[in-house]
Amino acid sequence: MKNSHFSRAGFILAASGSAVGLGNIWKFPYMAGEYGGGAFVLVYLLTIVCVGFSLLVAEILIGYSGEKDAVSSFEELAPKKEIGWKYAGFMGATGLLIMTFYSVVIGWILYYVILSVIFLPTTMEAAQQGFGDLVGNQAWTQIVFHLIATVLIMSILLKGIKGGIEKTNEILMPILMLIILGLLLYAMTLDGFKESLRFFFVFEFSKLSSEAITQAVGHSFFTLSIGMAAILTYAASLPRRTNIVKAAFWVVFLDTSIALMAGLMMYAFIFEFNQDPATGPGLVFISLPVVFSQIGTLGTIFAVLFFLALAFAGLTSAISIVEPTIEYTMNRLEWSRLKSTLIASAIFFIVGVFTLLSYTAEYGAIFTFGGLPLFDLLDKLTTNVLLPLGGLTVAIFVGFVVRKERVYASMSEFVSKGFFEAWYFNIRFIAIPALVFTLLNLVGIIKI
Repeated sequence: MKNSHFSRAGFILAASGSAVGLGNIWKFPYMAGEYGGGAFVLVYLLTIVCVGFSLLVAEILIGYSGEKDAVSSFEELAPKKEIGWKYAGFMGATGLLIMTFYSVVIGWILYYVILSVIFLPTTMEAAQQGFGDLVGNQAWTQIVFHLIATVLIMSILLKGIKGGIEKTNEILMPILMLIILGLLLYAMTLDGFKESLRFFFVFEFSKLSSEAITQAVGHSFFTLSIGMAAILTYAASLPRRTNIVKAAFWVVFLDTSIALMAGLMMYAFIFEFNQDPATGPGLVFISLPVVFSQIGTLGTIFAVLFFLALAFAGLTSAISIVEPTIEYTMNRLEWSRLKSTLIASAIFFIVGVFTLLSYTAEYGAIFTFGGLPLFDLLDKLTTNVLLPLGGLTVAIFVGFVVRKERVYASMSEFVSKGFFEAWYFNIRFIAIPALVFTLLNLVGIIKI
């Protein structure tokens, strides 16, 4: 693992690229729309501050201290009599499950980059029909763009940590941030921006349901890439004497800032042109193309830039999601990077075909289980169950399994004793109860 290192700045960009993905620009805004706006956002932000940051530090610490793939890092840090903890490292498989639908969405986005140049729908009916036709009837078109997304991801991963992952993030992350910032600055000139601010920052708690709280907590893990060993795997390639707390802060700051900027920008356009904010997953594929079409030629440029930003965000996250599986098979099974990448990519591509077919009219019934299309089933399983469970595992491991002295030794050079004690208390007595409560609420044992 250590034959290829991130630079410190490269790690922050790569980890931010992992965190700043479709969850920020596609998923977070539409979930805020579905679950009541400001109240959902408040729960999301509180989870990020009170739980997410502490867990991100903990996950970075495991990778930084273990210096290996996720399984080996847990094995390295666990007391010798508790070697069963190495199995916690298999949380990296969650990332591969996420990729089975994540890469499909990246394929949709690549399709819309091209579509934006050719044609933007002028009515909601046309936009709904266009997206519905793509998802429900154009299986082969989806498969082709899903394959293109898979090939792009593979080509980056094959070049390794330094030549592929770090270099890609050094190029795509600044471009992504510039595009979002540019669109936001334009959106701030619109009358709809005031309504967007009200939507995101006026807290109407009557709209905050039990499901909304669970979704907000789960999404905070999804967007920070916590609980799937992605950040842990990146941290294993950090150079020595890296301030892991400061690195975690910058990742959280960039991730949360871009999510809020993207949301404010998108809803400024939505409210300016009197569209419905609660349009669900189709928000960026239905509502926004109609909005952009009403701006004329400039709208076409905005649409292309927006979908390029989405594609960049998706790609930077995708490579981090797959990397834990690649590192494990390289280190533990002694596979080459080529073999590891090809097999991992083949798995998520093939299962991804099934997930996209689960939305089609012709094959949907075959790939529907318990009333849920395979796409939705995998999305809910990973976001609401496996990621919080992975975060809980990290918290218990760092808070109660690894010796406190060893944890402090990894952080003492960069933080005060007081900060460490506060963070350690947070991991043990705030993060863990919050995660247990969320999981119990999810399965119906506790109801809010």
